[in-house]
This record gives sequence, structure tokens and C-alpha cells, in this order.
Amino acid sequence: MEKSVHWEDASIMVYGMTCEHCVRAVTKALQALPGVQNVRVSLPDSIAQFSYNPQLVALEAIKAAIVEEGYATEPEESLLQIDLPPQGLIANSTPETVGMSNLAEAAQEQFTISGMSCANCALSIEKGVAKLPGVRRATVNFAAEKLMVEINPAEVSDAEILAAIKELGYEGHNEAKSDQLTDRTASKQRNWLIFSALLAVPMLPLMYLIPMSRLTTYTMFALATIVQFTAGLTFYRGAYHALKNRSANMDVLVAMGITASYGYSVMTTFPQVFFSGPTFFDTSVLLITFVRFGKYLEAKAKGRAGQALQKLLELQADRARILLDGEEQEVAASDVRIGDIVLVKPGEKIPVDGTILAGQASVDEAMLTGEPIPVDKGVGDTVIGATINRSGVIKVQTTKTGKDTVLAGIVKLVEDAQGVKPPIQRLADTIANYFVPTVVAIAIITFLIWYVGLHSTFVFAFTAATAVLVVACPCALGLATPTAIMVGSGVGLGRGILFKSAAVLEAMSGLQAIGFDKTGTLTKGSPEVTDIITYGDYDNNALLALAAAGENLSTHPLAQAVAAKARAANLAITPVTDYVEEAGLGIKCTSNGATLIIGNSKLMARQGISISGAEADFKALVLEGKTIMFVAFAGNVVGVIALADVLKESSREAIDRLHRLGLKTFMITGDNSKAASLVGEQVGIDEVVAEVLPQDKIAVIKKYQQQGLRVAMVGDGINDAPALAQADIGIAIGSGTDVAKETGDVVLVRNDLIDVERAIRLGRKTLAKIKQNLFWALVYNSIGIPVAAGILYPLTKTLLPPEWAGLAMAFSSVSVVTSSLLLRRYDQKLAD
Repeated sequence: MEKSVHWEDASIMVYGMTCEHCVRAVTKALQALPGVQNVRVSLPDSIAQFSYNPQLVALEAIKAAIVEEGYATEPEESLLQIDLPPQGLIANSTPETVGMSNLAEAAQEQFTISGMSCANCALSIEKGVAKLPGVRRATVNFAAEKLMVEINPAEVSDAEILAAIKELGYEGHNEAKSDQLTDRTASKQRNWLIFSALLAVPMLPLMYLIPMSRLTTYTMFALATIVQFTAGLTFYRGAYHALKNRSANMDVLVAMGITASYGYSVMTTFPQVFFSGPTFFDTSVLLITFVRFGKYLEAKAKGRAGQALQKLLELQADRARILLDGEEQEVAASDVRIGDIVLVKPGEKIPVDGTILAGQASVDEAMLTGEPIPVDKGVGDTVIGATINRSGVIKVQTTKTGKDTVLAGIVKLVEDAQGVKPPIQRLADTIANYFVPTVVAIAIITFLIWYVGLHSTFVFAFTAATAVLVVACPCALGLATPTAIMVGSGVGLGRGILFKSAAVLEAMSGLQAIGFDKTGTLTKGSPEVTDIITYGDYDNNALLALAAAGENLSTHPLAQAVAAKARAANLAITPVTDYVEEAGLGIKCTSNGATLIIGNSKLMARQGISISGAEADFKALVLEGKTIMFVAFAGNVVGVIALADVLKESSREAIDRLHRLGLKTFMITGDNSKAASLVGEQVGIDEVVAEVLPQDKIAVIKKYQQQGLRVAMVGDGINDAPALAQADIGIAIGSGTDVAKETGDVVLVRNDLIDVERAIRLGRKTLAKIKQNLFWALVYNSIGIPVAAGILYPLTKTLLPPEWAGLAMAFSSVSVVTSSLLLRRYDQKLAD
């Protein structure tokens, strides 16, 4: 429609949008208003642009409609450091546009961050970078190790942002370096692990097998010093920045433990300068090596989020055939522009999002919907890039490219969902926040009481303080989680359940609702023949053999399912002639001298074949959500074959078991409501949500999360990846796509849905073991620290020697490991 003088262009800032679902909500709200048209909502710019007629609608009413949808039109001062026009409005017909000149310059930058070890690190970076002038918003995706920053380039540069990140204690890199960084980080951690292990191994015989001499002591001193100030330096850096940011994580605990054991050992190594006593060089070296091993495992796991996104991007076609002046020309898919006409042949990936201008095709949209049965498409229908043309030649006019395509949208959804997934703080880190300052305070108080209050010698007071630090060495706390995880993960893997991180185990114990994809998760994921109905003189085998003869040459999944059924029944498949396949309809050929036609009702009507005798059966099967093909031979319908995606054998039992655990269940699928409801009834699931696209699956997960529930999602396809990332726990089926497995937090290797229930039970048991280990580690410290401080000195007339403190510390570590090993016995219970 052509604009009249009464129509004005305007834009309103919209705050609170986080995904494409938000964009659609705002767009629909504005489009519903009388006097508003040409609505365009931008998520990156947080702007709603539109044309409006002031005589029909006021700007205040437009803003009110946005607010009613749950979004804001006023900026928060902490997020926006620029001058906005009144009420965040840009009216192109008024001078108010001048106030937005700075906003037009706003840009999004992305950086890769290394050195983060917990959720507190991500929060520290967000807060630190957000303080910079010119930074509108800073968001850290801890899973992908990415920092997204909205900035005004006139006020802040990349170099200043990178400098701020470095000042906070982390390493920032421009996005171009991110691919190499993930691999380099893991390799770096592996190399440090090997280095510290090689120096730790000789320490054991030196400490326990070889008679202690000055040469032995000096050798251990040399080895420990090298490890302390190379492989151990990272813990001092981490502790420094944690304390600077007013927190205390495991780095602080480790730094405290290695400093106490190493520092005391250095003093006793040179008694002529300090004082005589035992050495604990092995304690610091082994602790550094063990924790380095944990950091290596973390680095290996962290790259998975980025790999999932990379594999999504690899789905798109590399090449495309465009038509220029009626001639084909092959170009890179990235060179295709909006409006270009692309030719797509059978078996090829559709390279662009667009509209079919000519031809018909059966398009496999499993990438988008998860459904295995291709969708028939014709002139005027839309097609999506990365879906597959199974049959027919089509000409497609390009409507979207680059970041605007559906596939790019799915990538963005996965990345955003990973970024906002609630971080799970490790138990040991949480305890460390209270434990570290408490132990340090006790050590200082111990020294002051003995040296200042009771006037003992400096060596006596220092020995008591050191014994406190050594006895409180974080070995037991540090081992409590990883040893239970190691054993629990081993038990799970033996049962075909792969947990990707310790955080998963904590989250599994609190799950309250669990969602399932339908196709390939609850069902087998491929069509199978379910019903054969014959007419006239044909029996089931005769009709199946006839249908298989015609379908054997087709690559369509339905046709292949019929041929597979015949081969499974050991039926002979005879050759046919004059074979023709009509995209979206069926096939026509000659068999034994007569015309054989197999296809849908449209093909029968086109060929002039009456289906009246089979219509009752046809309607009954359709009501069951099945796909129907008619078989006509020599001009008459001789049978009907029905196909469907059938349930996995374990689906019903798995849902029953989850209900017994007290979990709510629901199903999300792109399939039609009728088929979805039938599957939901068969398995006994609580709620069914059908006909949803990947971005809508996220909205369903969020709905449950907004009710205060901790939600898991089980899926196998590319279309499930955003929901897997959004859920508190993503559970991927082992037979599914690599993207799903990389995005999920748990992988079910054996494809058995009962393993979902087993994974939850194992997660609960492992977390219980971790808590038990931490409890006993704290009990040990509660007893050991006062003894080390000298509380029994009035009775025993002696302090706890540091070597005894070291032995007690070692015993606590052994007890924690032994406790974790007992978790192996749970393996047999998982089989139930």
C-alpha cells in the first residue's frame, strides 16, 4: 500500500527481547493495532520500526501494547550510556531522530574468553566489561566461552575491552581466533598435566622408599620448586583474581594448601636458616598434578558447545546452481543473493531459503521438523535451506540469505540458549567460599594465641599455624567431587549413559519435568508398513510383492519401507518397465504387461482410477494418523498399504518409570496434532504439544521453567538442539545427530529410553555420594583443625606434629576415595 501524508515512519526501543519468539510477540502485538503497518522488529538493535497513522493510533497506545506483551520501552541507566530521545522514540518525520545518532552507531562484538573456571568468573567478566564507557550490554556464554558486547565504537575500542578482560584475570581474543583457541586450551592443559606428572612420579620413591638424606631433600626441593612455580602458577593467578573479586573458589583452596606444604617444607629443608622438621614437598606436587588433571578434563569438555554450533553450520549446502539468462551456473552457496533463482535436482540439498517458482518435489524436512516422511511441495510453497529434495526438479527464488535463514536462526537459538542456561555452582566452590577464610582466620588466630597470648617461641607458634593449614589442605574437598564423578560416570558408561560434566549430576537430582521429542526418540524414526488391506483375489503377500516391484526403484522413504517389508518376508521382487515417478504423488510403471500405479488419492484421480471401494478403509487408517498408499493394477485398486513411524519397544515403560519417580512428562513434536496425540496416548505421556518448529520448542521449555520447574529434554535431531540447550539438562539419543549429541548434557549410548530413568537415578545416587564425601571431609576438618591448633596441648603437652597432620590429611583423602569406590555397587541396581 502506498503511504499517504497521514502515515509517519517511527521506531521505538524495545528492551527485554531475548529470542525470535520475543520478536514475533512484539510484531504480532503491533500488527494487531489499527493504524499500524510495515512492522519490522530487530532483535540485535532492540528496535521496533513501523509506519503509523496519528489519526488512528497514538504513540502512547503503541508503547502500551509493547509493555502489555511483557517488554519495556524505557532503558535502564546501567545498560544504556547514550542520550535517548523522549520516551525512546524515533519519528522520522520529526527532529527527534537527532537524539538517536549515537544509537545508530551501536555495534555488536564477540570475543572468546579463556581462563574461566566457574560461573563466578562469567559474572565477574560481565560486571567488569559493563562498567566501561560506551558498553551498552555485556553477556558471557560460559558454555561456549564467548563474550557478546553491545558497544558504541566511538566511545570504546576492542583493545580497551580486551585490556579490561585481562585486568580481570582472564584472556580475551577476537572472534577470528576462537576456533584455534579451544584446541589450544585443551592441548595446553594436557601438556601441563604431563609435565607435572613426570616430575611428580619421582617424588614418591624419594619420599617413601629412599632413606632421607640431604641429597634426597635437595632433590625433592628442586622438583617441587619447578612444579610449584610453573604448573602451580595458574592456581596463584586464579586465587589472586578470585580474592580481588571478593570470592573464594577452589583455586584459593589449592593455592593455600600448596603454599602451606611447600613453604613449611622449604623452611625445614634449610634448618640452619629456619628450623628443623619434616618436609611435605610430595603433598604440593601431587595436589597440583591432580587438580591439573581436572582442569584438562574441563578444557576437553568445554569445546563441545562450539562444536555443536559448527556442525549445525556444516549442514548447509556448499554449492548452488543459479539460473542466469536461462542457463545454469554453479556458484558457492554463500554467493547466492536474494531474488536469485536456484535449480535443485533430486537428491540434492536445497541451498537457500526461498519459494518454489516451478516444479514439484518431495522435500525431506527432518532437519527442521524431525519427521522422516518427506513433505510434498509445489509452486508457491516455501522451502528451507539444508533440507533435502528427495524427488522432482524445482526452481526456487531466494528470499533469505546469511544470518536471516532458518538454519542460521537455529544456530542463534542454540547459542543464546546455551548462554542463558542457569549455571550450576559446584559444591566444592560453594564450600570454599566459607571454608577458605575460616581456615586462614583460624591459622592466624592460632599463631597469635601461641606467640602473642601465650608467649611461646616463633617456631612453636608457626608450626601450630602450619599444621592447621596442612591438616585443612583441600585434598579431601578437592577429591570429594571428582572421585565420585569418576566412579559414577564409569558406572553410567558401563550402562550406556554418558554424563558430560559434574554439573549435570547435581542438576539431574532436582529434575521435576522431562520433555520428549516424538520422532526418533519415542518412535523409531523411520516409516514402517503397519497395515495391508487387499481386495479381490490378492492376499497380503501377493499385494506386498506387487507393491514392492513398483516401489523398489524409488528412493522415497515410504517406497523403501514397502520394499524392505517385502524383502524381510523373503518375497521375490520382479523387475518392471516404463517406470515414471511423479513427485509428491507416486509412481507408474508396467508389471507383467499391465499398468501398475502406486500412490495417493490425487494420483488415482489423475489416472482416472476409482477408490470408492477402498474409501472406508482409507478414512479409518487416516484417523489413526497413518500415511496411505493405494495400489492399482490393470485399472483397479487391488489394495491399500498403510505406513507409520512406530513406537520403540521401551517407550511406554520408560514413561511409567519416570512417573513413578514423581516427574511430569510432556512431548514436543513438529508432527501434526492427530499423529502426536495418538503417540501420546499410547505411551501415557502427560501433555502433548504438536506442530511446533525449533524456536517454538524453546518456548515450551521456558513455559515449564517459568513455573519454577527444573526441566530436562530428550531428543535426537538437529531440530531438537535449541530445546536441548535451553533445558536445564539436555539428554541426547546416541543414534541421533552429532549436533544433538554435542548440545546435550547426557548421551544415551544404547538408544534405550529406559536409560533416561536410569540416568536420573544414577545422578541422584552420585550426588548423594558427593554430599556424603563433602560431609565427612568437613567432619574431618572440624576435628583435625582444632587438634592441629593445639587444643589438646594442655593434656598431651605436645602439638600435633606437621607430619602427623600430613598423614591425617592423606587418610582423609583415602577415605573419600574409598567411599566413592563403594558407588560401584550401585551398578547392579541400575539393571532393575
